[in-house]
Amino acid sequence: MSEHSGPVKSVWTEPAIGVPTPGDLKSGILGHLSFGTGKRLVIVLHEWLGDHRNYLPILPYLDQNQFTYVFADLRGYGLSRSLTGEYTASEGADDVLRLVRHLGQDEFHLVGHSMSAMIAQRTILAARDLRVCSLMAVTPVPASGFKVDIAAKIGMQKAITDDSAAKAATAARTASRYGESWYKRKIALARSSASIEAMSGYLDMFTGTDFSEEIRGQKLRVHAFVGVHDVPPYQTEAVSANFAGLYPNFSIETSQESGHYPMLETPVLLAAAMERFLSS
Repeated sequence: MSEHSGPVKSVWTEPAIGVPTPGDLKSGILGHLSFGTGKRLVIVLHEWLGDHRNYLPILPYLDQNQFTYVFADLRGYGLSRSLTGEYTASEGADDVLRLVRHLGQDEFHLVGHSMSAMIAQRTILAARDLRVCSLMAVTPVPASGFKVDIAAKIGMQKAITDDSAAKAATAARTASRYGESWYKRKIALARSSASIEAMSGYLDMFTGTDFSEEIRGQKLRVHAFVGVHDVPPYQTEAVSANFAGLYPNFSIETSQESGHYPMLETPVLLAAAMERFLSS
């Protein structure tokens, strides 16, 4: 190389944030953010206290050429806030499949975070004319849901409108490791994400639904991503117990750095884990 050669220029450029599409009341198509132009479709679903914006930090680290990521908002959330419904797992699954058909695809991968991992599992059962290639379940609610007593349910209900309760729930799921500004931003994101009606409906869904026996034996690849700083029901032992017996092709990895929100806490690690699994 000549001593007068200039520095090598990087070919990487900051990706565009994606293309948002609001939900359609007439057709029932979920609002969504599309990112990438790859041939492999990945539908990505969000948690209870946030919408698709939870995932914005991972966008720069995703392969836009191999995959098309569609970050969908459930009814009552984000880009789908104008869509009301029953807020059940079956309804959510039907909405996902309607979106996939709208996108002109007949096979797709699923990523579900927390409560939406339950909806993703219900989608597997409902996808009769479409093929779900794989599921990545991030700090997931199982197909059996989470059974809670009345007192616990009331406590969870408070998080819908009470900022102190929402902060306590979020702090518990991250081992209280972050500063006040992080929690303020997370609660602000939750408050701007969804209607009270939708949050109440989905709370009933993931605390009162169980279709584990229906889905037992499904042979698609299912991979869980959990964090050591989460609360016990979402940690490795509990998730393995709830998933391994249902899915013969189940695997799990545990992040030593994150809690319940790896897309916000450790976006680079989650993006890498997603694409290792999706590409395998």
